Amino acid sequence: MTALHVLVPLTALLASLPARAAWWPQVQAAVAQEFSDLNDVGQITRTVLRLLLAALLGGLLGWERESEGKAAGLRTHMLTAMGAALTVSVVQQLGANLNEASRVIQGVIAGIGFLGAGAILKRQAGGREAVQGLTTAAGIWFTAAVGIAIGLGEESTAILSAVLAFCVLTLVPYLAPTPKRRPPTPASTAEPEPDPQPPPPP
Repeated sequence: MTALHVLVPLTALLASLPARAAWWPQVQAAVAQEFSDLNDVGQITRTVLRLLLAALLGGLLGWERESEGKAAGLRTHMLTAMGAALTVSVVQQLGANLNEASRVIQGVIAGIGFLGAGAILKRQAGGREAVQGLTTAAGIWFTAAVGIAIGLGEESTAILSAVLAFCVLTLVPYLAPTPKRRPPTPASTAEPEPDPQPPPPP
């Protein structure tokens, strides 16, 4: 069943309703105009395929973060990739030129930067500050870039990039050297001095 098979009965149903008001034909025309893009089956197919691919690749990167117990996991990465792909696809469908499309892409990248910043945490660990979430923030940003590539129709580039990023997330931790721990400071290892006892009463 195509979109045309859905649109024709809907239009016939609206036409069969009693047109007692003068504004009813305008409502029919507005509804038909809003759903006129359903006749373009090729465009709908491209949009659905791009969104599905964005969800798949975003889910691939998000699954790795989810398995590591990170807050930004499977759903966050899937929605990030799908949102970026949908935004760029809509801009393309509207016939935007290169300059207009580049500004939209810049806006997407900047917005994702704020989302990634929320994944970065700073806490106290062992008497010194420790920053966590940098890899997750970079992964969210990279997922948006993958979604943008899909929205532009560069599916092969998006697939290759996502696979390489997945290898970085899964294999590099086993190759990276383990950071050396700092020895505890003398102040933290020294036993606290006992409180001075008051002198005995005379």
